[in-house]
Amino acid sequence: MPKDTYSESTVGVVEPQTIKLALPPEGFRLEKGGVLPEITVAYERSGRATPNNDNVVFVCHALTGDAHVAGLRPGESEPSGWWEGMIGPGKGIDTDRYQVVCANILGGCKGTTGPSSINPATGKPYGSSFPKITVGDIVEVHRLFLRQIGVMRLAGVMGGSFGGMQVLEWLIRYSPEIDKAMVIASAASLNSQALAFDIVGRHAIVADPNWNAGDYYDSENLPYKGLSSARKMAHITYLSQQLMDAKFGREKRPEWLADPDFRRAAERNFNTFFQVESYLQYQGDKFIQRFDANSYLHITLAMDEYDVIERYATLDAAFANIVSRVLIVSLSGDWLFMPEQSEELVTALLRQKKQVSYCHLDAAAGHDAFLTHICDLKRVIQAFLPGSAASAAADEKGVKQWQVRHYQNVIDLIPEGGRVLDLGCGNGSLLNLLKQMRGSSGNGVEID
Repeated sequence: MPKDTYSESTVGVVEPQTIKLALPPEGFRLEKGGVLPEITVAYERSGRATPNNDNVVFVCHALTGDAHVAGLRPGESEPSGWWEGMIGPGKGIDTDRYQVVCANILGGCKGTTGPSSINPATGKPYGSSFPKITVGDIVEVHRLFLRQIGVMRLAGVMGGSFGGMQVLEWLIRYSPEIDKAMVIASAASLNSQALAFDIVGRHAIVADPNWNAGDYYDSENLPYKGLSSARKMAHITYLSQQLMDAKFGREKRPEWLADPDFRRAAERNFNTFFQVESYLQYQGDKFIQRFDANSYLHITLAMDEYDVIERYATLDAAFANIVSRVLIVSLSGDWLFMPEQSEELVTALLRQKKQVSYCHLDAAAGHDAFLTHICDLKRVIQAFLPGSAASAAADEKGVKQWQVRHYQNVIDLIPEGGRVLDLGCGNGSLLNLLKQMRGSSGNGVEID
């Protein structure tokens, strides 16, 4: 999938907003026993909402993301949203038809209450006193936020990676409030290899002498070395071996080859001459300028401990009450959230006779392809989330009349309540028509 450019139309300037949640006097009780007396949520909205707010798509951001999902920040001349290629006029989520809302997560450091926020009880940053959070807490805060801005039902909820875990939790808890859900490159829990990278990353942060058990906000020396190391390890998991070989291979750094003094200084610290080391150092240096070490610790722990099967015994039990239409997308080069984990979700949903579509994309770039190489992913989202409810209803009548005429011979063959396997199902229109006219159920397979 070729990497998208930003030459397409954009949602324009998006104003960051914050809102203080209306909490009960006892505050917000967390699943692990802590209490937050106040919660502020930072969010952004793109596109125009309908009068009754029934066209809102809520985007759940990934591990180190934020609310700026698309568009320009005030004063910018180029779009800087982290999913710019996906969201905008005519894109995967068409902002001419939907309003997109994205909010920073609980525990973050981009405006929503987190460890660096001021504790009203002390007047200082929470630091080490910030309570442990869960994915469930994150979803509950976002639901309170959406209700406070007048959104009672979602046309869609969508997220990739850790954002996909949040989508699963939305489905399990509040499916009747969601029309469609899109889970991209995610899973019901992390596998042991992914856990290992997160564990070592947290160890790097807490071993940094400047971490000071989380109380470092009034210090000139912040735990940058530990946070940088954690980011380097995590970034390795975002790229496939194929992409890393293509980008770096065993290429040497030109300054190493050209400057003996540089080479001697680097060798004293056991640095190498490989381009891949320079790239990882760049990623670490960039990350420490925009993220907080305590937030990284809390959010990665919440992600690591998320385990649907541990909580419900089986995926079937967890998914029993889902009524939303669900889309699961996996990526071929992803070894952080492996395709097999997506297939487990799909199989469980099918066993429970839920409306689920599954798409496995050829994306050799690895896990980050859902953010950086999204031409095919946009087409999948557009097919699953077409038009607004009003325009879709207007088009459906004419389309259905044509489909009935086109498929009449097949329709006549299917008994009432029959099971159907459609090989070469295209966009699933025949399966959908048979469900409406014959009460049938079944599966479709499409290679293209």
